[in-house]
Amino acid sequence: MIPGVIFDIITIFPDFFAGPFDHGIVRRARAAGLADIRIHDLRNFTTDKHRTVDDRPFGGDEGMVLKPEPIFAAVESLFSDQPAEERRQTAVVLLSAQGRLLNQRVAQELAQRPRVVLLCGRYEGVDERVAEHLATMELSIGEYILSGGELAAAVVVDTVTRLLPGALGDARSAVEESFATHPDATVSAGGILDCPHYTRPADFRGRKVPEVLLSGNHAEVRRWRRRQALAKTRRNRPDLLERAALSDDDRALLKELGQP
Repeated sequence: MIPGVIFDIITIFPDFFAGPFDHGIVRRARAAGLADIRIHDLRNFTTDKHRTVDDRPFGGDEGMVLKPEPIFAAVESLFSDQPAEERRQTAVVLLSAQGRLLNQRVAQELAQRPRVVLLCGRYEGVDERVAEHLATMELSIGEYILSGGELAAAVVVDTVTRLLPGALGDARSAVEESFATHPDATVSAGGILDCPHYTRPADFRGRKVPEVLLSGNHAEVRRWRRRQALAKTRRNRPDLLERAALSDDDRALLKELGQP
């Protein structure tokens, strides 16, 4: 059996996902049976004629809050024919600005699950009982505010799908990119940004590819790439260097770059 993940996305805007998953790696993964993406309209799990999914918050605050009843009903409907063991392994993810920050390690955790349920928030938020008693994880894709969880859900699906065995043409790609970590998710593979990449032509408007990449000297190419990766990390994300798993060679390269 091909290993894969079922993604269930619960949203009040199901049409939002009509296009994002029909391209690139996610499309190929779906075609290969590696990723099964199912979109569920939250309004289908309401019980009133107006299909109400939100209400005013207690305490007199502004805005509207998604009600717990339809969300619980939607998730419970997914579990109705699911074996108990598979249900225990399912991740129910509430996409929320208050959540744990999405990074590669979290993506790897989700890629190990047989099923990932993504709850898309809207308005002022979601009734806290969803986070406390239904979701297994609250997740944020960044320190900024979105209008809803749909964009975040698409990001999570893409990030997790590319980690599934067979999703990428070259299995090394997933572990050689920026933020990639060792497959056991406990050992860092470097923890720094990726190096610069170049392709043909070797001379574009007078801007030439670094000579070392044309030299055929693989050892020098590896050293150059590592040096450039460290330089880019120091320039763009110096915070990563504080917790990166640096070798003695890395420290020597940083000294060459002027890093104390």
